Amino acid sequence: MTVLQIISSGGMYGAEAVILNLSDELHASGHRSVIAVFSNAANENVKLHDVATRCGIEAHLIPCSGQMDRSVGEKIRALVKTTGADVVHAHGYKADIYCYFALRGTEVPMVSTCHTWYDNDWRVTLYGKIDRMVLRGFDQVVAVSDEVEARLLAAGVSADKVTLIRNGIGTAAFEGIAPSLRNGLGEGELLVGLVGRLSREKGVDIFIRAAAEVLKVLPEVRFVVVGDGADRVALGALIEELGVGTKMSLLGPRSDMPAVYASFDLMVSASREEGLPMAILEGLASGRALIATSVGAVPEVVRDDDTGVLLAPEDVAQLAGAMQRLLQDAALRGRLGRAGKRVIAAEFSAARMTADYVRVYEAAGAGSKLRREVGA
Repeated sequence: MTVLQIISSGGMYGAEAVILNLSDELHASGHRSVIAVFSNAANENVKLHDVATRCGIEAHLIPCSGQMDRSVGEKIRALVKTTGADVVHAHGYKADIYCYFALRGTEVPMVSTCHTWYDNDWRVTLYGKIDRMVLRGFDQVVAVSDEVEARLLAAGVSADKVTLIRNGIGTAAFEGIAPSLRNGLGEGELLVGLVGRLSREKGVDIFIRAAAEVLKVLPEVRFVVVGDGADRVALGALIEELGVGTKMSLLGPRSDMPAVYASFDLMVSASREEGLPMAILEGLASGRALIATSVGAVPEVVRDDDTGVLLAPEDVAQLAGAMQRLLQDAALRGRLGRAGKRVIAAEFSAARMTADYVRVYEAAGAGSKLRREVGA
């Protein structure tokens, strides 16, 4: 089976990591995965394309100008033909919409994974609504969390088309890795990290404010944020406003994530909204003690006082208190880190995720065949 993965953006965040893990496992199980990424004139979305190519995965760029480029549909149809795709798998509302209009009425089975929708402004909210309407025409739709599944069903996507598949990761990449961020740390200094886009839904501002409170009690702690996004300037200004610039760094994106996770004494996810973030799965696979907010599917993997510490979102005082407690208790950090690593190996492997997707691809193919027969 050849699966053409089409993704709206090509940075290296959660959805992109899912696609790489899925592609690796598809190849390992005798299938073929081809990745296609929308790109613009500035080539802002080529990172996934480049990483996939280095990993030996066939990858293509689909030039796309503006919000509605009429040539994209033709390019998608041409890729389907040249790659011999048996299934097209779209990721993101832009990919969903373009694939739908490019391939509706054809015999090509269509699958979409809905990683989540962030209704941050009217434009994104509108695109989300259009996306959920378009998804009614797909053969199969995958939700990564109960919340996303509920939104799909409420939008009228048929229940027999919707499958819940939790994200999964390959754990081997996180074994025996030397840390890359500990140079410059003094003896006894601890490092706390958050990994994610610099955007409102990730709650990076909450993390920064909580860190400022922790530093009043534990001034030897260092804090880093790994990732990039539209809020970088505003978050940098907040760090300066709180006077924690010597203890808090915005590192931008990194290409050595296993070594980044290995550097943390404690990891935090402060999201306001979430599906099931890959950063959490990767951090736990690295054996890191984790504090996370109870949003989306996070409680499925972060079980309070077992595989991590679970908090309400947008509570600076609660997050600061939890960080302070774990930073002062190395034994507790060790226990949580070991338990988190075990649950990832048992329940959130890339092999399990891929087996679930293969069943969805087969169901999409069967549904497409049935449509053709009925149409005939």
